[in-house]
Amino acid sequence: MSLDTDGTSRTRRPQMEDVARMAGVSRATVSRALSGHPAINEDTRQRIREIARRLNYTVNVGAKNLRQGTNQTIGFVIPYESTVRQAVSDPFFLSMLGSVADALTDRGFEMLVSRVDASEIDQVASAVESGRASGVILVGQWHQHAQLNHLAKRGVPLVVWGGQLRKQAYATVGSENELGGYLAARHLLERGARHVAFFGDLRLPEVGLRYQGYLRAHAEAGRKVLKRLQINVPFAAELAKTAIDSYLSTRPRLDAICAASDLLAMIAIQSLGATGVRVPEDVAVVGYDDVPFAASFNPPLTTVSQQIALAGVELVSALLEIIGGGRAQNRTLPTSLIIRQSA
Repeated sequence: MSLDTDGTSRTRRPQMEDVARMAGVSRATVSRALSGHPAINEDTRQRIREIARRLNYTVNVGAKNLRQGTNQTIGFVIPYESTVRQAVSDPFFLSMLGSVADALTDRGFEMLVSRVDASEIDQVASAVESGRASGVILVGQWHQHAQLNHLAKRGVPLVVWGGQLRKQAYATVGSENELGGYLAARHLLERGARHVAFFGDLRLPEVGLRYQGYLRAHAEAGRKVLKRLQINVPFAAELAKTAIDSYLSTRPRLDAICAASDLLAMIAIQSLGATGVRVPEDVAVVGYDDVPFAASFNPPLTTVSQQIALAGVELVSALLEIIGGGRAQNRTLPTSLIIRQSA
């Protein structure tokens, strides 16, 4: 109970959480029961409806429209880490945003763009639960595999751009990350490189898979992987430049770089050039993503393409399957090596 400005009492409007708490079930179960979802058995449905009737709880119209699929807005969420703050202007994020926007437009949907702290990834559910969006596309798993599983088990319509992991309850669309890392490293080794550095944050699932491909290429070539050539580099541009400049200032023995993104590859090329090192004559560099700017960079960037244009189509298609009551299968997009002048 609360007081209005004139001092009279006012009873708080009952919420779905109240019904869920009294029934001993989740919000998702209450939502499905009140909408007549066939997955809820009749006894549970009747018990929840009776509790809702006693509480005078009525279904929010916006939420009802959401369940019926009449909400034409999809949430597009780019997480960030407070210690890294990878910018939305990152070439990969911009490319993915454009790809998803085009795919949504083709299907008659609008986009709601937002950012959430990766450590509080469950906040992505708020857009759906408030009725502002009918589902969410999330760019990257970051370090929140368990939280994403929890969201999926709560029934939040969610698709993640990322790598497939063990015991995964949520749907992912992603590239063949291990193969991409393998193709990049194999190309450098085949052109004669003997000391190939790997730049990237191995704590991130996709980067970890790319590194596994890097290791496989070395194993097949009978080459030992030196620990000093694996450099932890975040995706945030300023932090990446600091890390790369610091590493190169030690004048390490290397003749090639496998970068976990095009952005990192471009920063590495600029840092090498600032110290008088030529690319590719002295050090060859391969990126990952094939963002639009890669072909016009100086020198044009050899990189792994993960078909970002197709990614938007597949992400939207998978999410709409889930919103429609289906169970989307994980989708893996093919990768290929695009050879240009940097390697």
